[in-house]
Order: sequence, then C-alpha cells, then structure tokens
Amino acid sequence: MLELLNFISYLLTIYVYVLIAAAVLSWLVAFNVVNTRHGAVAMIAEFLYRITEPVLAPIRRLMPNLGGIDISPVVVILIIMFIQSVVLPNIARALI
Repeated sequence: MLELLNFISYLLTIYVYVLIAAAVLSWLVAFNVVNTRHGAVAMIAEFLYRITEPVLAPIRRLMPNLGGIDISPVVVILIIMFIQSVVLPNIARALI
C-alpha cells in the first residue's frame, strides 16, 4: 500500500510540472514568442489545455477577478503540495 501512495505522490509531482509547462506556454503565446498556428505548438497547447483545464476551471470559478491575472495554477500547486506533505504521510502512518 505504501508503494501506491508513493506512486500517487509521483503522479502529483508530474502534474505540477504539467501545470508549470501550461502556464509558461500561455505566457509565451500571450507575448507572441510562439505561434499557435504552428502544428506542433498547437498540438502541445491543446494537450496541456485538456490536461489542466478540468482542474483549473473550478478554481477559477471560485477565485475573484484579479484583473486578468490567473493565479489558479498557483492555488492548485499549493493544494498538491498540501496533499503530498500532509495527507499522504498521514495515510501512510495510519496504514503502518
């Protein structure tokens, strides 16, 4: 069972990297550094959007309007860090 908790923690870490990649790509698109008309960029952007949007959309609905600044990835990363540092270790201690 501890291996399963380690695997869940690993998946959460990968998701944090995906969130960071999506945020960086959105900045690059916003500042016209990359062009979404390019096939590879469009494919990567669509993949990151489909992976991150189901988690970010509910957070965005709860957050107040900050004038165009989207801090929902930061909130999700903080929630993931809480899960990894508090929830998973407590579950592991309960199983031992």
